[in-house]
Amino acid sequence: MFKFSFYVSIFFLILTGYSTEKPNIIYILADDLGFADVGFNGQKYIKTPFIDKMRQEGMSFNQHYSGSTVCAPSRSCLMSGLHTGNTRVRGNGHGAHLLEDDKTVAMLLKAAGYTTGCIGKWGLGTYENAGAPDKKGFDHFFGYIDQTRAHHYYQDYMWRNGEKEMYPDNPKKRNKYSHDLFTEDALNFIETNQKKPFFLYLAYTIPHVDLDVPQDSIDPYLHLPEKGPYKGGHYISCEKPRATFAGMVSRLDAHVGILLSKLRELKIAENTLVIFTSDNGPTPAGGADPDFFDGNGIYKGIKRDLYEGGVRVPFVAWWPGKIKANSTTDHASAFWDFMPTCADLAGVKSYKTDGVSYLPTLLGEKSKQQGHEYLYWEFYEKGGKQALRSGDWKVVRLNVNKDRNAPLELYNIAQDPSESQNLAKQYPELVSKLAKKINEVRSESEIFKFQAKKRKKKK
Repeated sequence: MFKFSFYVSIFFLILTGYSTEKPNIIYILADDLGFADVGFNGQKYIKTPFIDKMRQEGMSFNQHYSGSTVCAPSRSCLMSGLHTGNTRVRGNGHGAHLLEDDKTVAMLLKAAGYTTGCIGKWGLGTYENAGAPDKKGFDHFFGYIDQTRAHHYYQDYMWRNGEKEMYPDNPKKRNKYSHDLFTEDALNFIETNQKKPFFLYLAYTIPHVDLDVPQDSIDPYLHLPEKGPYKGGHYISCEKPRATFAGMVSRLDAHVGILLSKLRELKIAENTLVIFTSDNGPTPAGGADPDFFDGNGIYKGIKRDLYEGGVRVPFVAWWPGKIKANSTTDHASAFWDFMPTCADLAGVKSYKTDGVSYLPTLLGEKSKQQGHEYLYWEFYEKGGKQALRSGDWKVVRLNVNKDRNAPLELYNIAQDPSESQNLAKQYPELVSKLAKKINEVRSESEIFKFQAKKRKKKK
């Protein structure tokens, strides 16, 4: 009787198409790509047909937020499942890195039986401290350990699993473009690990400055009007900055298409969730021109702002047969939601997190989707900033380094997504309530503190 029941159960599972196999997870992270730098969010000049098709075959999130408004803390939020008021790395620089007791999504998935890989930009520690990728749950790493080196695309070496892979002639001959190397390595990682569940964190550096890309990507955009060459400095000079920026985004787009094609070729697309997003809003650094491309769309602010344009980012999820094609959602989500989402996908319990799994939204189970009580960000540059969103209301505080209780700006994001009308004076009780919440949701950091810079005494 037991054997009969067992085989009937197996037959039923096969018949209904149900699988207990854990899905592969690929998280593609662009660098400094604005909300409207992709076609599906309204980009007029840059062609992104493969990402747009990914969106047509999957789901776009209209209200997805990055972890921070700059690179390192945004990635720290993604890996740790904690917002910038609680994660370890809360800003760029200061020697900050993940510590031994910091848990990551890669550690969670590896413990659940996944093979894990990080390809591209890390920026959360080096091989000289506890924040190296191999100490944070990754079986494989190839790319930039250091954020500053990641500014440049033709390097003399890349890190591969703790060793330097040397390209001594590359800076002069320029024949190994780092983004291309990342895609090549990603394809190899996928093919090598296709028979078992894998997690690939593919952290591209495009279109982060330098403005630099092979000429074949620039040529389709030479018709764009230029305001003049970028003369260079820390970032390299660029004769055609607008055409180059557009070409970089298109090259990124083409490689996303190559990756999705590889999944289909290997017949593992139906068991692979692919997410595409960006680490923060667009930047004018290095000759980039977010005003011309309207990279932030209708949203106020850019990189280093906590207004929507600095933290609201493009987001599309693709999972054939699981995610409804050509669907959208207004569910408000953020980078720290990725860890609990992965925990649900892997069928395990999440580490401590500020996040909420968005798996129900991906699967079209809207009634099961838990919402956020709040979303929170803090940033220590440009005078110090804080922001908190609760429901449709968002508060922004500037000049925190001078005054920890500086006045809050208040916006209704649903009615005023461009944050053009500060309603703080009209709703003083709400402002007071949200001001209290800002202080409750964060913890103090030993490294990152809101404080005025000490002025040197005149001799």
